[in-house]
Amino acid sequence: MVATLSTTARRSQPAAALEGGREYRQHVLEERPIGQWPTGAIRAALRDGNPDVLRRVTAAVNHDPYGRTAHQVEEMMRSDDVRASVRAIANVLADARKRLEAAERSEVTRVVRVLLKRSRLSEAEFAMRIGVSGEELGAYLDGETCPSTVLMVRMKRLADRFANARARMS
Repeated sequence: MVATLSTTARRSQPAAALEGGREYRQHVLEERPIGQWPTGAIRAALRDGNPDVLRRVTAAVNHDPYGRTAHQVEEMMRSDDVRASVRAIANVLADARKRLEAAERSEVTRVVRVLLKRSRLSEAEFAMRIGVSGEELGAYLDGETCPSTVLMVRMKRLADRFANARARMS
């Protein structure tokens, strides 16, 4: 394990010596989560071929495809000096975003199905009352397309109205 410098010792050393030195990068590797690293530290560690950093960056990108580390990878892809490891992580990022989008689309489909069921209307009646065709509602239910936010609010209000009306009758 690398010994860490005290705050006073870090302040007394020139910033260039700290930030450019291998000890600083090693300290960062051991002490801070990857999501808190500056882009330059990630770039330097990847340039050094550190497999632990590659694994940690890949895990961070898979965990949060629109998070800070993912944006840092995108920033590194825009630079002139793009390493194979950065390209590999960029591919992981693209795949992670596709998986996330598929999961979100699936969640929207599930919510639309719940609202339809809650309303206790037929698909044709539900579609008519929210102002779309039966084919369009079918596409939402199959996950082929996603309704707009406004349409989701309309569906919720319709389902709530019918559920509340049934509750008042009971």
